[in-house]
Amino acid sequence: REATMEYRTVGRSGLRVSSICLGTAFRGAPDDSVCREVIHRALDAGINFIDTANEYQRGRSERIVGEALRGRRDEVVLTTKVHSPTGTGPNDRGLSRLHILREVENSLQRLQTDHVDVYFAHAVDADAPIDETLRAFDDLVRQGKVRYIGCSNFEAWRVCKGLWTSDQENLTSFSIVQDHYNLLDRRIERELVPLCRSEGVGMMTYSAQAVGLLTGRFRRGQPLPEGTLWA
Repeated sequence: REATMEYRTVGRSGLRVSSICLGTAFRGAPDDSVCREVIHRALDAGINFIDTANEYQRGRSERIVGEALRGRRDEVVLTTKVHSPTGTGPNDRGLSRLHILREVENSLQRLQTDHVDVYFAHAVDADAPIDETLRAFDDLVRQGKVRYIGCSNFEAWRVCKGLWTSDQENLTSFSIVQDHYNLLDRRIERELVPLCRSEGVGMMTYSAQAVGLLTGRFRRGQPLPEGTLWA
Protein backbone atom coordinates (compact mmCIF):
# COMPACT_ATOMS: atom_id res chain seq x y z
CA ARG A 1 0.00 0.00 0.00
CA GLU A 2 2.75 2.47 0.95
CA ALA A 3 4.40 1.86 -2.42
CA THR A 4 1.35 3.31 -4.18
CA MET A 5 0.19 6.01 -1.75
CA GLU A 6 1.86 9.41 -2.04
CA TYR A 7 2.87 11.14 1.20
CA ARG A 8 3.60 14.83 1.58
CA THR A 9 5.23 16.99 4.24
CA VAL A 10 2.93 19.50 5.93
CA GLY A 11 4.40 22.95 5.38
CA ARG A 12 7.67 23.49 7.23
CA SER A 13 6.89 20.79 9.79
CA GLY A 14 8.29 17.28 9.77
CA LEU A 15 4.79 15.79 9.63
CA ARG A 16 4.10 13.52 6.66
CA VAL A 17 0.55 12.73 5.58
CA SER A 18 -1.06 10.88 2.70
CA SER A 19 -2.03 13.07 -0.23
CA ILE A 20 -5.62 11.88 0.33
CA CYS A 21 -7.28 12.78 3.63
CA LEU A 22 -10.37 10.91 4.74
CA GLY A 23 -13.15 13.25 5.82
CA THR A 24 -15.54 11.74 8.32
CA ALA A 25 -18.63 13.94 8.41
CA PHE A 26 -20.55 10.81 7.32
CA ARG A 27 -23.51 12.75 6.00
CA GLY A 28 -26.37 10.44 5.12
CA ALA A 29 -24.65 7.40 6.63
CA PRO A 30 -26.85 6.14 9.48
CA ASP A 31 -25.03 2.83 10.03
CA ASP A 32 -22.03 3.20 12.36
CA SER A 33 -20.57 -0.13 11.28
CA VAL A 34 -20.42 1.04 7.64
CA CYS A 35 -18.62 4.20 8.74
CA ARG A 36 -16.07 2.18 10.69
CA GLU A 37 -15.51 -0.07 7.68
CA VAL A 38 -14.84 2.97 5.50
CA ILE A 39 -12.12 4.06 7.94
CA HIS A 40 -10.56 0.59 8.05
CA ARG A 41 -10.47 0.36 4.26
CA ALA A 42 -8.85 3.79 4.05
CA LEU A 43 -6.14 2.73 6.48
CA ASP A 44 -5.54 -0.48 4.56
CA ALA A 45 -5.15 1.57 1.37
CA GLY A 46 -2.35 3.61 2.94
CA ILE A 47 -4.30 6.69 3.99
CA ASN A 48 -2.84 7.94 7.28
CA PHE A 49 -4.71 11.27 7.46
CA ILE A 50 -8.19 11.38 9.04
CA ASP A 51 -10.16 14.58 9.54
CA THR A 52 -13.09 15.05 11.88
CA ALA A 53 -14.65 17.79 14.03
CA ASN A 54 -16.61 18.05 17.23
CA GLU A 55 -19.41 19.65 15.20
CA TYR A 56 -19.98 16.70 12.87
CA GLN A 57 -23.31 15.20 13.88
CA ARG A 58 -22.88 16.54 17.41
CA GLY A 59 -19.89 14.39 18.24
CA ARG A 60 -21.00 11.21 16.46
CA SER A 61 -18.18 11.45 13.95
CA GLU A 62 -15.52 11.71 16.67
CA ARG A 63 -17.07 8.78 18.51
CA ILE A 64 -17.07 6.59 15.38
CA VAL A 65 -13.49 7.55 14.53
CA GLY A 66 -12.39 6.71 18.07
CA GLU A 67 -14.05 3.30 17.87
CA ALA A 68 -12.57 2.56 14.45
CA LEU A 69 -9.03 3.45 15.52
CA ARG A 70 -8.86 1.11 18.50
CA GLY A 71 -5.54 -0.67 18.17
CA ARG A 72 -4.56 1.44 15.14
CA ARG A 73 -4.28 4.93 16.59
CA ASP A 74 -0.54 5.19 15.96
CA GLU A 75 -1.07 4.64 12.22
CA VAL A 76 -2.99 7.89 11.90
CA VAL A 77 -2.47 11.63 11.78
CA LEU A 78 -5.75 12.62 13.40
CA THR A 79 -7.36 16.05 13.24
CA THR A 80 -10.36 17.57 14.91
CA LYS A 81 -11.73 21.06 15.31
CA VAL A 82 -13.22 23.56 17.73
CA HIS A 83 -15.52 26.57 17.31
CA SER A 84 -19.06 25.41 16.56
CA PRO A 85 -21.87 25.55 19.15
CA THR A 86 -21.92 22.64 21.60
CA GLY A 87 -24.76 23.95 23.75
CA THR A 88 -27.04 26.93 24.27
CA GLY A 89 -24.89 28.91 26.70
CA PRO A 90 -22.99 32.06 25.75
CA ASN A 91 -19.64 30.29 26.17
CA ASP A 92 -20.65 27.11 24.36
CA ARG A 93 -19.08 28.21 21.09
CA GLY A 94 -16.21 30.13 19.57
CA LEU A 95 -12.47 30.35 20.12
CA SER A 96 -12.23 31.66 23.65
CA ARG A 97 -9.78 30.05 26.02
CA LEU A 98 -12.65 28.69 28.10
CA HIS A 99 -14.36 26.99 25.18
CA ILE A 100 -11.17 25.59 23.64
CA LEU A 101 -9.84 24.06 26.87
CA ARG A 102 -13.20 22.52 27.68
CA GLU A 103 -13.96 21.16 24.23
CA VAL A 104 -10.57 19.57 23.63
CA GLU A 105 -11.23 17.33 26.64
CA ASN A 106 -14.62 16.31 25.23
CA SER A 107 -13.06 15.57 21.84
CA LEU A 108 -10.27 13.49 23.36
CA GLN A 109 -12.80 11.45 25.30
CA ARG A 110 -14.92 10.73 22.22
CA LEU A 111 -11.83 9.94 20.14
CA GLN A 112 -10.48 7.62 22.86
CA THR A 113 -7.01 9.15 22.64
CA ASP A 114 -4.73 11.28 24.77
CA HIS A 115 -3.76 13.66 21.98
CA VAL A 116 -4.88 15.18 18.70
CA ASP A 117 -2.26 15.45 15.98
CA VAL A 118 -3.73 18.59 14.40
CA TYR A 119 -6.23 20.82 16.21
CA PHE A 120 -8.07 23.31 14.01
CA ALA A 121 -9.83 26.54 14.76
CA HIS A 122 -12.86 25.58 12.68
CA ALA A 123 -14.01 29.09 11.79
CA VAL A 124 -13.40 32.72 12.61
CA ASP A 125 -14.52 34.04 15.99
CA ALA A 126 -14.52 37.81 15.67
CA ASP A 127 -15.15 38.21 19.42
CA ALA A 128 -12.11 36.23 20.58
CA PRO A 129 -8.73 37.98 20.32
CA ILE A 130 -6.37 35.95 18.15
CA ASP A 131 -3.70 36.01 20.85
CA GLU A 132 -6.12 34.44 23.35
CA THR A 133 -6.91 31.64 20.90
CA LEU A 134 -3.27 31.03 20.04
CA ARG A 135 -2.18 31.06 23.67
CA ALA A 136 -4.78 28.41 24.51
CA PHE A 137 -3.57 26.32 21.58
CA ASP A 138 0.04 26.83 22.66
CA ASP A 139 -0.79 25.59 26.15
CA LEU A 140 -2.37 22.44 24.69
CA VAL A 141 0.76 21.78 22.64
CA ARG A 142 2.95 22.22 25.72
CA GLN A 143 0.68 19.84 27.65
CA GLY A 144 1.04 17.20 24.94
CA LYS A 145 -2.66 17.13 24.13
CA VAL A 146 -2.10 18.66 20.68
CA ARG A 147 0.85 18.19 18.32
CA TYR A 148 0.18 20.85 15.65
CA ILE A 149 -2.39 23.59 15.17
CA GLY A 150 -4.25 24.90 12.16
CA CYS A 151 -7.14 27.08 11.10
CA SER A 152 -10.09 26.41 8.84
CA ASN A 153 -12.18 28.89 6.85
CA PHE A 154 -9.94 31.87 7.71
CA GLU A 155 -9.40 34.64 5.20
CA ALA A 156 -5.79 35.10 4.11
CA TRP A 157 -5.37 38.29 6.15
CA ARG A 158 -6.53 36.51 9.30
CA VAL A 159 -4.08 33.66 8.71
CA CYS A 160 -1.34 36.26 8.23
CA LYS A 161 -2.33 38.01 11.46
CA GLY A 162 -2.23 34.69 13.29
CA LEU A 163 1.25 33.93 11.96
CA TRP A 164 2.48 37.38 12.93
CA THR A 165 0.98 37.10 16.43
CA SER A 166 2.61 33.71 17.00
CA ASP A 167 5.95 35.14 15.89
CA GLN A 168 5.69 38.20 18.12
CA GLU A 169 4.44 36.32 21.20
CA ASN A 170 6.62 33.21 20.72
CA LEU A 171 3.57 30.95 20.46
CA THR A 172 2.94 27.80 18.49
CA SER A 173 2.11 28.81 14.93
CA PHE A 174 -0.36 27.50 12.39
CA SER A 175 1.23 24.59 10.54
CA ILE A 176 -1.69 24.06 8.18
CA VAL A 177 -4.82 25.75 6.89
CA GLN A 178 -7.98 24.13 5.57
CA ASP A 179 -10.50 25.65 3.20
CA HIS A 180 -13.20 24.94 0.65
CA TYR A 181 -11.88 24.21 -2.86
CA ASN A 182 -13.20 22.58 -6.01
CA LEU A 183 -13.86 23.39 -9.66
CA LEU A 184 -16.90 25.44 -8.68
CA ASP A 185 -15.09 27.51 -6.05
CA ARG A 186 -11.45 28.46 -6.61
CA ARG A 187 -11.32 31.63 -4.51
CA ILE A 188 -8.42 30.43 -2.34
CA GLU A 189 -6.12 30.62 -5.38
CA ARG A 190 -6.17 34.43 -5.21
CA GLU A 191 -4.63 35.09 -1.80
CA LEU A 192 -4.68 32.10 0.54
CA VAL A 193 -2.62 29.71 -1.58
CA PRO A 194 0.10 32.31 -2.34
CA LEU A 195 0.28 33.20 1.37
CA CYS A 196 0.72 29.57 2.39
CA ARG A 197 3.42 29.06 -0.22
CA SER A 198 5.25 32.20 0.89
CA GLU A 199 5.14 31.38 4.60
CA GLY A 200 5.61 27.63 4.40
CA VAL A 201 2.18 26.75 5.76
CA GLY A 202 0.60 23.46 4.71
CA MET A 203 -2.78 23.42 3.00
CA MET A 204 -5.60 20.91 2.89
CA THR A 205 -8.95 21.34 1.21
CA TYR A 206 -12.44 19.98 1.66
CA SER A 207 -15.45 19.40 -0.57
CA ALA A 208 -13.32 18.52 -3.59
CA GLN A 209 -16.41 17.10 -5.30
CA ALA A 210 -18.80 19.78 -4.01
CA VAL A 211 -20.53 17.28 -1.72
CA GLY A 212 -21.29 15.05 -4.69
CA LEU A 213 -22.32 17.64 -7.27
CA LEU A 214 -19.19 16.97 -9.35
CA THR A 215 -19.35 13.16 -9.26
CA GLY A 216 -21.57 12.77 -12.33
CA ARG A 217 -24.42 11.28 -10.34
CA PHE A 218 -26.56 14.40 -10.67
CA ARG A 219 -28.09 15.12 -14.08
CA ARG A 220 -30.17 18.10 -15.10
CA GLY A 221 -33.83 17.21 -15.43
CA GLN A 222 -33.43 13.86 -13.66
CA PRO A 223 -34.55 12.92 -10.13
CA LEU A 224 -31.94 13.23 -7.38
CA PRO A 225 -30.32 9.87 -6.59
CA GLU A 226 -31.87 8.22 -3.55
CA GLY A 227 -29.75 8.40 -0.39
CA THR A 228 -27.68 11.40 -1.46
CA LEU A 229 -27.33 14.53 0.62
CA TRP A 230 -29.31 16.60 -1.87
CA ALA A 231 -32.26 14.19 -2.18
